[in-house]
Amino acid sequence: MDRSKEIFGNKISNRNYKKACKAKENFIKKYGDDSSVDYNIVIEKNSHIGDSLGVYDVLLKDGQSKEVFDLEKGIIVGNIRMGFGHYRISMAMASAAKAMGYTPYWMDLNGYPQTTCTKIISYQNNLYSLGSRLSKNKLFNKLVWEPTNYEVFRQLTYNANDQKAAELMATVYKNVPKDIPVVGTHVWPAQAAVHAGMKYVVNAIPDNWPMALHFAEGAIHTIQCKNAYMGYRICNGMNKKKICNPMPNDDLVYTGHYIDHELVSNIEADCAARINRKNSGKPMRFLLTIGGAGAQKEIFAAIIKYLLPAIKEKKATLYVNVGDYKNVWDQLVSEIPEMKSVSVEHFNEFEKTTKFAEDSLTADVTGIHGFYHENIFEAVYCTNLLMRSCDVLVTKPSELAFYPVPKLFIKRVGKHEMWGAIHSAEMGDGTLECRDIPHTLQMIDLFMKDDRLLTDMCDSIKVNKQVGLYDGAYKVVELAMGLKK
Repeated sequence: MDRSKEIFGNKISNRNYKKACKAKENFIKKYGDDSSVDYNIVIEKNSHIGDSLGVYDVLLKDGQSKEVFDLEKGIIVGNIRMGFGHYRISMAMASAAKAMGYTPYWMDLNGYPQTTCTKIISYQNNLYSLGSRLSKNKLFNKLVWEPTNYEVFRQLTYNANDQKAAELMATVYKNVPKDIPVVGTHVWPAQAAVHAGMKYVVNAIPDNWPMALHFAEGAIHTIQCKNAYMGYRICNGMNKKKICNPMPNDDLVYTGHYIDHELVSNIEADCAARINRKNSGKPMRFLLTIGGAGAQKEIFAAIIKYLLPAIKEKKATLYVNVGDYKNVWDQLVSEIPEMKSVSVEHFNEFEKTTKFAEDSLTADVTGIHGFYHENIFEAVYCTNLLMRSCDVLVTKPSELAFYPVPKLFIKRVGKHEMWGAIHSAEMGDGTLECRDIPHTLQMIDLFMKDDRLLTDMCDSIKVNKQVGLYDGAYKVVELAMGLKK
């Protein structure tokens, strides 16, 4: 079946189909076609999150594998690095899988540099990162970036292009047993798995703005928010003003938010600790986490400058995770020399970072704590570790919009992210999107001085847990493993 010619019964015009085929030909000319290559698979325990999340890496390299696929309880988490979001969702899936007694296998389709697959993804990832950085220019953001993320990616024709590209990505699954379930946390790993003939594929859609970009027909699609259900079901606006044929009912499943077991299982205790710190007059802990495109440095700088007096008076504490962007930390320290005297740097010492996060659950913490880890797993998971002991997570409304922690939303990077803040505000566990620095600082003030805002968000998080809002990762894993039955 040629999945670029027809998408859920919606026929793609000959003109657009030829454009999709031409795009594939261009990729072949630029990066080659390795469809006939028989890549050797080696399975190794992940040296960074293998113990905590039970993750095994599926690597394409020479050598004899000491590990073998668990054909009964194995589940593949297919992902890419594009920003930090898809890695973070993958970690949630792995965490849930481990908690449920399954073995998660990590396939990063952007981690096989010898393959056509990775070369195509890296090219597109670099384009996306460049666009994210350029979006700081208001004119570029208005005329190019937001329309691309909101309308271009929404169209069925965009999915037709992606499906052709995904045909060149399928090779990485060639020697993976076809009856191991696959959960894709980006559409490309899901599309590639379907093209490769994997039998049980779940496509975990990250965004709640319905876009055809996220379609991997042949897979079961899951969504985190009910307000996205109808938009995806009827392919709303995906063929401009034309009415589309709907997705089949069984192809779309609402699961709730994709959240790590470690966070979900400790919601009550962590919320109680936040309320206790607030009532006891202890420093309010803000966690600033920069995304993989590194586009929020200016906002971070404004927040740090504003909070410095409160930090020195021990009324506020900052965790600053710059991920694997040490240059961001260096620029902040250069721009704000005062922060150096009250800062502790936790750099490339993941065991100590883990210990700090554990101790912070019960111990008092003051000052500014900066976190940088060169390894991508550590850079991403650092935020998850710190999240439990923070009071407020300061983030753009991307995948972190769905996490069970009080959230202050700074300016989005792409209009599709707007809906993450809207959903969180409706669920009561986050603010509205603060689209400029003055409104961001106003909200910082409100969190610190208001007696109810933080407590109300914590109460909402506890109610949300009771109705299963944060159980999405468990349900995705359950769905994927259930397909085998």
